[in-house]
Amino acid sequence: MARIFQQMVARPDSRQIATQLEEQGFDGVSFVDSQNLSGDVYVAMTTAILATEELHVSSGVTNPVTRHPAVTAGAVASVNRLAAGRVQLGIGRGDSALAHLGRAPARVKDFERYLSAVQAYLRGEEIPFDALNFAESLAPPVDELELADTAGTSQIFWLPGSSGKVPVEVSATGPKVIGAAARHAERIMFALGAAPERIAWGIEVAQTARRDAGLDPNDLAYGAYVNVVCHGDLDRARDLVRGGLSTFARFSVMHGEVIGPVSESQRKVMGDLHDNYDMKSHTRADSQQAAVLTPEFVDSYAIVGAPDVCVERIRALNELGLDKLIFVGATMGSNRETVTESDALIRDEVLPNCRD
Repeated sequence: MARIFQQMVARPDSRQIATQLEEQGFDGVSFVDSQNLSGDVYVAMTTAILATEELHVSSGVTNPVTRHPAVTAGAVASVNRLAAGRVQLGIGRGDSALAHLGRAPARVKDFERYLSAVQAYLRGEEIPFDALNFAESLAPPVDELELADTAGTSQIFWLPGSSGKVPVEVSATGPKVIGAAARHAERIMFALGAAPERIAWGIEVAQTARRDAGLDPNDLAYGAYVNVVCHGDLDRARDLVRGGLSTFARFSVMHGEVIGPVSESQRKVMGDLHDNYDMKSHTRADSQQAAVLTPEFVDSYAIVGAPDVCVERIRALNELGLDKLIFVGATMGSNRETVTESDALIRDEVLPNCRD
């Protein structure tokens, strides 16, 4: 049975939110890492850990551009010191965090190189300096200091430490990133929607990449980001989920080419989504990109509707062997009263029935 997390932005009340999520029956909370739109992810993870007894925390997700891999590894391992085994590092190529710096997502080859470095740091291994040219345009080599002696490699000396290594999970949509994740991560978190056939496709891509790399295809965990809104009024549920769904569905057409199995009608919606996406209204339910999502598309790509419908859809994902689900609910621009009704249904009627 998959552990269920809730996706959140890092807010001043992250401590209280974490406490509420634990009381409601969630297994964890995943915090957004987008410095122009949200507070610091590691501060939020720390406050959540300190406020709860068993709740897990993860970054959802960081990226390979805004921090050096040593900084990322040190930050997440520091959180893990507070509650060993309750922390995961979620990472992807970057989206809004980079767009607000005038950058596109990291190139896949550089992302894989960064991912390899982060894992090495978390294992306490040494990394040659020539493998760490992530900020070479900002600072010259240490040789220019003409020191009598200096370290020849980079290592975080206090890792992995008694708290154990922090597991790394990669948010992935396309086959190249899925392949990189399969070679380096402990878990792949698919951002492919809630349709079982799309996630099954992602699992097959990952297993093939593992086999091609000479690795055991079964020695890898899988999870998924899923947009979930529960409400008896289906139209209201669709309206609540549109903002977050527009963001996650866009990952499947980010560069104009549709990724994964889709119907022709879904392909058209994704094309419209790509052409209409306004980063200034990122995740908003009242955005122009949210408006292009048809009812058919929403019903397939997200999990929406009455409690029994949501439970059935979640169980279908569990049957794929996923061990972690991150729920992405209503976002800014949504009717707050309806959001409260949806949250109550998830707490009272969905989560308890997903534990069977």
